[in-house]
Amino acid sequence: METKKQPLRVLVVGCGNMGGSHARAYRRIPGFQIAGLVSRNPQSRDALNRSLGGSLALFSDFYKALEAVHPDVVSINTYPETHAAFALSALQAGAHVFLEKPVATNVEDCQQVLQAAQESRRKLVVGYILRQHPSWMKFIEIARSLGKPLVMRMNLNQQSDGQAWLIHKNLMRSASPLVDCGVHYVDVMCQMTGSRPVRVAAIGARLSDEISPEMYNYGQLQVVFEDGSVGWYEAGWGPMMSETAFFVKDVVGPKGCVSITATHAGGEAQSDNIEAHTKTDALRVHYSQVDSQGKFTRPDEIIDMHDEPVHDDLTEREQRYLLRAIQEDMDLSEHWRDALNSLRIVLAADESVRTGRVIRFV
Repeated sequence: METKKQPLRVLVVGCGNMGGSHARAYRRIPGFQIAGLVSRNPQSRDALNRSLGGSLALFSDFYKALEAVHPDVVSINTYPETHAAFALSALQAGAHVFLEKPVATNVEDCQQVLQAAQESRRKLVVGYILRQHPSWMKFIEIARSLGKPLVMRMNLNQQSDGQAWLIHKNLMRSASPLVDCGVHYVDVMCQMTGSRPVRVAAIGARLSDEISPEMYNYGQLQVVFEDGSVGWYEAGWGPMMSETAFFVKDVVGPKGCVSITATHAGGEAQSDNIEAHTKTDALRVHYSQVDSQGKFTRPDEIIDMHDEPVHDDLTEREQRYLLRAIQEDMDLSEHWRDALNSLRIVLAADESVRTGRVIRFV
């Protein structure tokens, strides 16, 4: 168990939307102290440094920063292709790690990172932000009460232009929308079913000449679980994407259904608003019980979620979870297994898109 009374010194790697949000969380939490910022883009790190008071050590090279700072914690918020290498180096240097999803761009690298965390006896928390969201936790809880099998329908299409489209194109150098965004929602499906995935099939389309011929910016996966539950997830990025029905979060079971009714998130010009991606507004619960006349015996229930946390509140919850894991020496093995499981599913979906085959899990 950690016995340090001094704040844990954090090296923040990546100074974009997520890196900035996590940095602000470290600044608000007494148990952390930012020791430096790393970004290849001088504009982003300079802007973040100014917003945090302007006195932080700044670096353009991660490995030089790691050697110079000797941090207690490394917060990795970069593009996916760097995640595994940076995490391994941080763990080998004796630091705890917060790692934005996905852990890696392939299963083997993910397993190597998780093994390194176990062997180094350091804490590794993966950025599954929905696990810290009270509305999504309630969504999962209600879904578990609906009986089996479950039918889970989810999507998050993003109509992006300008800087947002540039970020999406950079992300697609190493991960498709199905992989990068899909791990969140597949993780939710796995929590709802508590069951082992059996097979995955997926389709995809390349809708822009601005991305690599080997990449696609629209995809949809279908996953079947051992308990008979089924789920689909759809994700698309780019200026051509439709904003009609881009935000669907709906689960059906024998006893009824539960849906996220996100008026704010589902509004016009909201599909690329990062704040809207976690908004719920309300949960609508429908009960399937009927009387002798075949009429429903219970009205639908609306669970108001208007007072839910904003995005920066959620990233602070993630970092408080990391701090608790370090201070209380929490066993994170289940967290790691779940991160590997969701990544395995979306990577199988990616393989299905590229090969046209159904991918079966042994």
